[in-house]
Amino acid sequence: MSDLPLRSQLAVALGRTAAKMSRLAGKGDGSVIGGRIGLRLDPELLTRLAKDRKLVLVSATNGKTTTTRLITSAMTPLGEVATNAFGANMPTGHVSALASAPDARYGVLECDEKYVPMVLAETGANIVALMNLSRDQMDRAAEIWLLAGKWRKALEASPQSHVIANCDDPLVTWGASTAKSVTWVAAGQHWREDSWCCPECGGPLDRRDTEEDSDWRCRQCHFARPRPDWSLRGDHVVDPHGRAIPLDAVQLPGRANRSNAAIALAVVAQFGVPPEQALPLLAQVKSVAGRYTTVEYQGRSIRLLLSKNPAGWLEAFDVLAPAPGPVALSINAQGPDGRDTSWLWDVDYRILRGRPVWVTGERRIDLAARLEAAEVSFTVVDDIEQAVMAVPPGHLDVIANYTAFQDIRTRYGRVV
Repeated sequence: MSDLPLRSQLAVALGRTAAKMSRLAGKGDGSVIGGRIGLRLDPELLTRLAKDRKLVLVSATNGKTTTTRLITSAMTPLGEVATNAFGANMPTGHVSALASAPDARYGVLECDEKYVPMVLAETGANIVALMNLSRDQMDRAAEIWLLAGKWRKALEASPQSHVIANCDDPLVTWGASTAKSVTWVAAGQHWREDSWCCPECGGPLDRRDTEEDSDWRCRQCHFARPRPDWSLRGDHVVDPHGRAIPLDAVQLPGRANRSNAAIALAVVAQFGVPPEQALPLLAQVKSVAGRYTTVEYQGRSIRLLLSKNPAGWLEAFDVLAPAPGPVALSINAQGPDGRDTSWLWDVDYRILRGRPVWVTGERRIDLAARLEAAEVSFTVVDDIEQAVMAVPPGHLDVIANYTAFQDIRTRYGRVV
């Protein structure tokens, strides 16, 4: 830090002070305000803080916070790792993360999809991990084909960066295909409603799925799934040498987290951390910023699941307790959530039939209308506490989108 220009040192110091005051005032972890002040005082602060570090950028519509945590854990044998562990995934959060670990030679930064070009240009990141693209907050973010196009341009202009990309997602493959160096990971694609057409020519994509593998290719042009270097096959990852690596040690539930673990193993292998060393470290991650946390409250075991778009709801359904286990759903539509809730109609809620379902949140009526159309029985309540206390002592799954999730975390205990 001492080799930073005086202006940059002042920006870091004032940013840290602002972040500390924010935490003391109970306004969050201070990452955003600290980084905002730092960048206001020195617009080149991110570039200066990234200099001489080995950085990983992690981006996706879903799973980037979890995968960032997994990669960070697996890289600990290399030394201190700077990271934005709580999801502040724009340049302000990146500045705070790097400033808080001035001596860390490594950094793993979760990056919002639309900020990848800017952050890549300013940091020259060594590794860029790209996992999935699907519709999310369409009133705020760009159309996902436009995002993939921006990734292409950014990676073409960054030949120093090595890309780890999920080749099972056609949009991610297209976005990563201009990179000079790519490791392809067959990490799976469970939500496919945003990728039935070829991003190269607009033609239809033909898909083939077997128990061992999946494939896709355009019916009208050359665009096709690359040959993977790493492959997720059920509960195992097959590495570039053909070794099948079991993932049963991974504590985070569901197929989405097996996909996240496969990406994490491919990333850390680039730094010389082999799977047998990385897996016990992945197993140490049991909760990520409250996701998958179980909170004990008045005889109820409340498990918190974050789901903010159609693809995310599909993955949340995958880890629900077996039917007829109860579930509470909470939907808001504040700025961080996206104001438009029409995406609720893209989710197939029929899987909830036969369960006790409670609906709450600011936009509970919107969600209730969707559940009624899906012929799912439900009870609307004004507050999550009413849902919790209506459930007999035992297990309750709670699925909520971003601000609703944070409200529930705050009420029942914020757990890392």
